[in-house]
Amino acid sequence: MDIAYNIIIAAAILLTSPVWGVRMIVDPTFRSEIIERFRQWKSVPRQTGCLWVHASSVGEVRVAQLLIRALQAKYPDRSVVLSTYATTGYHLAREELNCPVFRLPLDLPLLIRPLIKRLNPDILILIEAEFWPNLLRSCLRNRIPVLLASGRLSARSFARYQNLKPWFLWLTEAISTFAMRSRTEADWLLKLGIEVERVEVTGNIKFDGLSADPLTDGAKTIQNGDFTVVFGSTRPGEEQAIAKAISQLSQNPLNYKFIIAPRHIERSHEVERILKDANLSVTLHSQLKDSADGWTAPVLLVDALGALNEYYRRGHIAFVGGGFDPKHGGHNILEPALLGLPVIYGRHMRNFEEEARLLAESGGGIPIERPEELTPVLENLLNHPEEIRRRGALAAEMVEKQKGAVERTLKIIETLLYKGTSV
Repeated sequence: MDIAYNIIIAAAILLTSPVWGVRMIVDPTFRSEIIERFRQWKSVPRQTGCLWVHASSVGEVRVAQLLIRALQAKYPDRSVVLSTYATTGYHLAREELNCPVFRLPLDLPLLIRPLIKRLNPDILILIEAEFWPNLLRSCLRNRIPVLLASGRLSARSFARYQNLKPWFLWLTEAISTFAMRSRTEADWLLKLGIEVERVEVTGNIKFDGLSADPLTDGAKTIQNGDFTVVFGSTRPGEEQAIAKAISQLSQNPLNYKFIIAPRHIERSHEVERILKDANLSVTLHSQLKDSADGWTAPVLLVDALGALNEYYRRGHIAFVGGGFDPKHGGHNILEPALLGLPVIYGRHMRNFEEEARLLAESGGGIPIERPEELTPVLENLLNHPEEIRRRGALAAEMVEKQKGAVERTLKIIETLLYKGTSV
């Protein structure tokens, strides 16, 4: 199957080469990208027995950061090297990590083989779901153990792989251990034919990077119905439903406050117009002398980066946007959950599928089908303060219970390294 795969890839490159050639002439960014894919890895110093971590984009790089720092602490005499695929992930890693970082070249034998010879790794650690056939097959031929860390397998991918089971088993033959985020994902691997001894459940490394500094109970005491609802990372089409919910809830004589933070702050003026069209009085975050206090209007619009988490700390209920449209795939629901807020979100949480499931099962998350459901769900919570406290506590407890994946992953790495040296 190795030969067949490379014949298909070579044919695809040959057929699309006119398009690539024209684009390289007219698009300097694309030209730079292709050249970098062929040459940039050569800038990495030659290694001997390094620990090689590969992550695709920003999300995976953030997970890799946690593991790399733990590896550097556990193995101070070993070199840790990180490769990335996306440009954004590469730049983030260069800025925040103290280790060699390079862009993974195209998955072609003439590039992958010299790369492996240059790095000479003792192990390759893939983050979440990065399967590159020639990279994996080269590791198999060179007897380099491969670990899938914080492994992710969506329901959609599972269904697709079921129809391509022989290809999936060939693709993943080089992976020594699948360290999966959940029991469900581990069971799917077993159904695809992966041997039980190659599958572990270690949890999601992402949880280990979460730390909270919530306000003291006294600072967050609810007096006279003084609730704050935070709408974070909102997307187009959601603010109209939010404005409607605020208008209806504002009729209550209790002192409710509402905070809205659009996913992209350049939309702040657009969101402000939507709110004002609903006859709502709005204060802008940028107008405040104190970033968290001093606003009297019922609605505060966050028009600056980096302020949302501070408002989550002062809130009592959170709605996180991006979950009503499949193309967005949801946004970070863990930050408000860790801070003890019940979290409302849409059902299209592709980017946070496992987190959304765990949060809903714990009782700390409230998934809803449509934006129109927002008003009744908020109304029910605000009418039952004890339910807010109960669900918020369950949300925070769920996040804390999920921690420890880094340590469990390190134990697997230690085992694989020992097996590698004893061969």
